[in-house]
Amino acid sequence: MAHNLAHRLLLTMSLLQIFLILHQVSAVGDPVSSDQVGNTEEEFKAWLDHIRKGVESLPAFKQFFHRNKNASTVVVDLKGSGNFTSIQKAIDSIPFGSKNPVYIIVNPGIYREKVVIPRTKDFITLQGHGRTNTMVVWNDTAASATSTYLSASISVDAQYFVAMNISFQNSAPQPTPGAEGQQAVALRISGDNAVFYGCGFIGHQDTLYDQKGEHYFRDCYIEGSIDFVFGNGRSMYQGCELHVVATGGSLTAQKRARDTSDSGFVFLNCTISGRDVVYLGRAWGRYSRVVFLYTYMENIIKPEGWHNWGDPTRDATVYYGQYKCFGPGAGPNGRTPWSHELSDEEAKPFLSLNFIQGNTWVPLVMPTLNF
Repeated sequence: MAHNLAHRLLLTMSLLQIFLILHQVSAVGDPVSSDQVGNTEEEFKAWLDHIRKGVESLPAFKQFFHRNKNASTVVVDLKGSGNFTSIQKAIDSIPFGSKNPVYIIVNPGIYREKVVIPRTKDFITLQGHGRTNTMVVWNDTAASATSTYLSASISVDAQYFVAMNISFQNSAPQPTPGAEGQQAVALRISGDNAVFYGCGFIGHQDTLYDQKGEHYFRDCYIEGSIDFVFGNGRSMYQGCELHVVATGGSLTAQKRARDTSDSGFVFLNCTISGRDVVYLGRAWGRYSRVVFLYTYMENIIKPEGWHNWGDPTRDATVYYGQYKCFGPGAGPNGRTPWSHELSDEEAKPFLSLNFIQGNTWVPLVMPTLNF
């Protein structure tokens, strides 16, 4: 055992040296902007995660999730009939670095608190009693919290997080046109391998910050006005409703920054509803990627469909597509010439959990979910 541990440590140190050498060569020989390469610390952490996944065996991974004897359950109830009256207090009670699943049952009510799940607390499941009955509500904005990133009503940095039958709302008022600092996030998800089932995400500008990682959203309700699903995540939204509450905005703002990145948003069997006209998406990143498949669209989609963020050079680098969508807003007539009506072959990579490598982790994180 000690020999294997030492061997792994030496391997990791060698790979770290290679990573640093390659990074230095890239920095000297091929200068690029920070927008193209992203944050160096984030890239390094992603690289470490890749190495970790390579040395962990899938059988051990499966065994972990089915060790029910190691799982624990706590109840949160506003009236005091559970273990805690606050969701954050329940999370704070979990030891740092714990590798045992914790199920937090949240009884009906409106929980007016700001919730943070740190990266040292993996394997948490947050389960409410229906998205209209159990809600987490806070009202920070980018101005009040000093950044969009910090404005979230709930922030999840941990891995293997699950939320079921609960809503997350940012109750900050709808921003006036041209107002600055009014981004107001309901959920920020930055941890990898997360599942959201039967959840609600309610806000106006920047409702759901799908920042990074692989995520699966199933049968969820997402409400907003401007860029209300945004970030650099690699995520599938299946059977979800996107509801527009104000005009002039965009459903998505995906931030894929380079053509080698595997991030992107896939919307499968979804519904787009609302009362005002919006874009399907706009290119926050130069290589932004968003695809809608088998999605019903009400007559609220601008005919051109997509926006290049005011940068015509992005017309040649973004990947925006539709496949067998329907409804009065789904017609391809008038769509920008740089978007795609996908063929059967082009649509295949986006029609299953394989897009997020979900066949290897979604059934393990949430084994009761049917596909």
